[in-house]
Amino acid sequence: MDIDTFFFGIYPYIAGTVFLVGSLVRFEREQFGWKADSSQLLDRKTLRLGSNLFHVGILALFAGHFVGLLTPHGVFRSLGVSDLTHQVIAIGAGAVFGLTCMVGGVLLWRRRMFNPRIRAVTRFMDLVILDWLLVTLALGLATLPVSIGHALRGDASVMIALAEWAQSVVTFRADASLLAGVDPIFKIHLFFGMTVFLLFPFSRLVHIWSAPLTYLARPYQVVRAKYVRYR
Repeated sequence: MDIDTFFFGIYPYIAGTVFLVGSLVRFEREQFGWKADSSQLLDRKTLRLGSNLFHVGILALFAGHFVGLLTPHGVFRSLGVSDLTHQVIAIGAGAVFGLTCMVGGVLLWRRRMFNPRIRAVTRFMDLVILDWLLVTLALGLATLPVSIGHALRGDASVMIALAEWAQSVVTFRADASLLAGVDPIFKIHLFFGMTVFLLFPFSRLVHIWSAPLTYLARPYQVVRAKYVRYR
């Protein structure tokens, strides 16, 4: 078994299994730790800007990767989106939201590392997952010059190979050979990205499972004062 077969044919399922089973086990055994551990009360100045930038960026990147990699190639063609257009859109969106997320992440990292009050309540895993996400982001941004070079040559083969590999993974027929001609920087980025799912159950990221989506559609709250002041 060569290294590519392990990392891109077997490792995705190891990471995915740990992600799902680990999340379930943590929910069953550690529900009191199933939270984001907000530190807003300790320092809200940097948190507001950093958190907003980070969350907007990472949610957009996740959605972009999900749609871009898992949508069958023929669907884009049927919508009149050429391979080169698809690649240019991916590069532009990746640059904008990648930088947005990176700026927010760096602000959060600086706050957590150099604010004594925040550092005092920071767990080891908080630093590990934040550092890992920032490195993953940096590697993703590092793929952009390579992708731009491909686009300038009118070559979308790497983008197509990455999408076909991702689709082979989610259909349980992972084919590592699809990445044979892909630049090393993309493979390193893929490894770091998959490892985020491996680390997920052991970090504060589990709060994503409890995202209050119903909050957006909830009715208005009626608030009444407990004591009425009469004149």
